[in-house]
Amino acid sequence: MDSIFYILILIISVVAHEVAHGYVAFKFGDQTAKMAGRLTINPIPHLDLFGSILLPIILIATNSGFLFGWAKPVPVNSANFAPETRKKALFFVSIAGIVVNLIIAIFFSLIIRSSIFIAIPPSIIEISALIVFLNVLLAVFNAVPVPPLDGSGILFSLLPDRFNRFERIASAYTLPLFVIVVFFVWPVISPLVFWIFNLMTGISFNL
Repeated sequence: MDSIFYILILIISVVAHEVAHGYVAFKFGDQTAKMAGRLTINPIPHLDLFGSILLPIILIATNSGFLFGWAKPVPVNSANFAPETRKKALFFVSIAGIVVNLIIAIFFSLIIRSSIFIAIPPSIIEISALIVFLNVLLAVFNAVPVPPLDGSGILFSLLPDRFNRFERIASAYTLPLFVIVVFFVWPVISPLVFWIFNLMTGISFNL
């Protein structure tokens, strides 16, 4: 499949991920993302030059076997959440992107599964498989409980407030922690990604 499809599908997937964060934050009373013009499916306001375009191109060009990227994080101001629902809001905002990626993956896996009963062009199956794989990858990768990934927000929203200082300390080292996850955690979670993909679609995936 042409590399353009890889990058376009990745961009659409990461944009959906970020819009989900902003929309849920908006529903809990934080209008920061809306005021920043980020509650839109137009990819332009969301694109990160390196994470959305250059990194995927590099990974594809080097046949890395690992395709990943990100959009600009949607701004969220937790101070705008009501104090009595702050923890709940942080949990749902953090998990929203993961849930949306899984919903997308499930939808397109159903298209693949339906090929058992109806004739679907191989090109549609191939594109659907890529969509499922990338969205499962984004969901699993972002679930790792390390800043700046969503898993850390989920984790600390469930912990008592006395653990907030650990979150602040960890957030000061987001770049090195992210690099560690990419190079050392990916080999551990990649079998899970392929397993979930196979479970959803019933087929194997080769990047």
